[in-house]
Amino acid sequence: MDVSHNGPGPASQPGRPRPARAAGPAGADLAALLGRVARGEEAAFRAVYDQAAGQVLGVARRVIRDPAQSEEVMQEVLLEVWRTAARFDPAAGSASAWIMTLAHRRAIDRVRSEHSAALREQRAAVARVDYDDVTEAVETNLEHERVRRCLASLTDLQREAVTLAYYQGYTYREVAGLLGVAVGTVKTRMRDGLIRLRDCLGVE
Repeated sequence: MDVSHNGPGPASQPGRPRPARAAGPAGADLAALLGRVARGEEAAFRAVYDQAAGQVLGVARRVIRDPAQSEEVMQEVLLEVWRTAARFDPAAGSASAWIMTLAHRRAIDRVRSEHSAALREQRAAVARVDYDDVTEAVETNLEHERVRRCLASLTDLQREAVTLAYYQGYTYREVAGLLGVAVGTVKTRMRDGLIRLRDCLGVE
């Protein structure tokens, strides 16, 4: 919420008039001004604004770095001053220190909030990875590993026949030519090899 000279201030809340342009005396005691702000005096708030805004912005800039967010924090702090001026205790420290403490706390909260938001976005980006795609890839890799293990359990002749026919696309006749055996022998090796593969893979 904008509490600058040109925007609606905290006193523009329902039931609260906007701070008047007439400020308190230049250099007026800030603690005394806060006491008057606590009683709802518009001119006193304007004087507090004029005295403290620059320092509040400086604190915010040192913590946040980002100019736009620093401006927002400055407005939030001054709004908090307007709303909570009655909480200021002169016995606990100076008025300036009280306001700067509000500014520092608010700036730190903004940094933490931005950091948390960034972490949430990162986690959301990771979560957006398609679960089904990941699962399918894992299952495919596991399945390939199982097939490799089961192929290793075959005899050399069975493994050659199955690999040539099923994994390299050769026909029975082509496999027979490559291995130098009869087509019927290839079919027998393929049958026995596939039975062993089925049992190894647990295919019903």
